[in-house]
Amino acid sequence: MNPLLEAAAKVVLTGGIGSGKSAAGLAFEKLGIPIIDSDAIAHAITAPGGLAIPLLVSAFGQDFITPEGSLDRPKMRSLVFNDPACLKQLEAITHPLIRELSEQAALNALTTNPPYLIFMIPLLFESTGWQGRFNKIIVVDCTIDHQIQRVILRNQLQQEEIEKIIATQAPRAMRLQYADYVLENNKTLNDLQEQVLHTHQKILQDLQLS
Repeated sequence: MNPLLEAAAKVVLTGGIGSGKSAAGLAFEKLGIPIIDSDAIAHAITAPGGLAIPLLVSAFGQDFITPEGSLDRPKMRSLVFNDPACLKQLEAITHPLIRELSEQAALNALTTNPPYLIFMIPLLFESTGWQGRFNKIIVVDCTIDHQIQRVILRNQLQQEEIEKIIATQAPRAMRLQYADYVLENNKTLNDLQEQVLHTHQKILQDLQLS
């Protein structure tokens, strides 16, 4: 890790699919905290012309690329859910690129002299290479029913498919075990935003940044 980034105060924001990470991230951004969004970077590297596309074609074939030139996500999702070896192969291609671009984005964000940075990493506990890099961990948590309903509304996936995704992710209990701060997102957006403000103030206090 770059020495400047090593010295910076770094917080990670994580949570299961549909927990409300993006809404929490937006609330932190409104407080002036830069968000380095690994999901957005993952989409960028698998979009037409993305850095991962040639590597994905080489590993999986042109069949997994859409006519527009992006990764065929539903097709890849179906493959990796049923083949752990393919999942590892996919991660070996995408994860190093995501880490590299995340560090670049973080270094750019440091030029604005923020009190701390937030890395939004949905698969924090499922991925290698992220552990031990952060001062604090924020977990956005909600019931599985809330997760399913949000993903149905957002992605139009079938409940069975969402349940499969949830099953591949770290259990809620594990995330909560390692959390320094928990944002409970079972109520309204306003309620979540109030929790974000309180957590932001607590981070400044805990990291002695205020």
